[in-house]
Amino acid sequence: MKRLLALVAALCMMAAHARAQDVPLVADLSNHLVAITTGFTGTDVLLFGATDGPGDIAVVVRGPAKDEVIRRKERFGPIWANANAATFRDVPSYYRVASSRPLEEFAPEALLSRYQIGLDAIHMIDANENATPESNADARKALLRLNTENNLYDQGVGAVTQMSNRLFRTELHFPANVPTGTYLVEVYLFREGQIASAEIVPLVISKIGVGAEIYDFAHGKLAFLYGLISVLLALAAGWVAGAIFRRV
Repeated sequence: MKRLLALVAALCMMAAHARAQDVPLVADLSNHLVAITTGFTGTDVLLFGATDGPGDIAVVVRGPAKDEVIRRKERFGPIWANANAATFRDVPSYYRVASSRPLEEFAPEALLSRYQIGLDAIHMIDANENATPESNADARKALLRLNTENNLYDQGVGAVTQMSNRLFRTELHFPANVPTGTYLVEVYLFREGQIASAEIVPLVISKIGVGAEIYDFAHGKLAFLYGLISVLLALAAGWVAGAIFRRV
């Protein structure tokens, strides 16, 4: 109940601010930091805002960009093995779209492609310049399907709730396997097929606690030492188990 009252108060203040300052769009997050601990199972972050009048809202959440490799398996006699591989440069590690209506109902395809709004509009550049359009399209579909199955990509139709043609809100879900880094939450206000206003809100997802220290140790400059310690611990555990079973 307190959270709801706080949300209503914040939305009213934002609406008043937008009207007073003649700003078409203002938006904010309930939390700008998502802390991942050892017991992290996913979380939701509330995005809320206000506009100076009617319009359609589209929200895009982009995770840190990275290279993605998609391998295609083929059958060689009785076994299956990796054959061709496609590498896409600077692909969002996390991508989510939420909108007040289906995107195609209020925005032209060219505009969606320019701002990469929607799963079909994500720009994926194949590192192999000799790749055929057919193989590129197949690899792209496979990457979208895998990331969607892993809850890293999502396009939620009707996920943005609008109230009184001025206030809006939506819940942004981040699963347990969400990548860490700096995220950009882009909010667009559409009117008559054009972007009337836009705002970008940063969000940081970071590991904290013992899990973060172990992760940094394993992936930092002392990664070799971490691997050596892991091997020694495995050998010690095997020796102890063998000694116990010999006594039994």
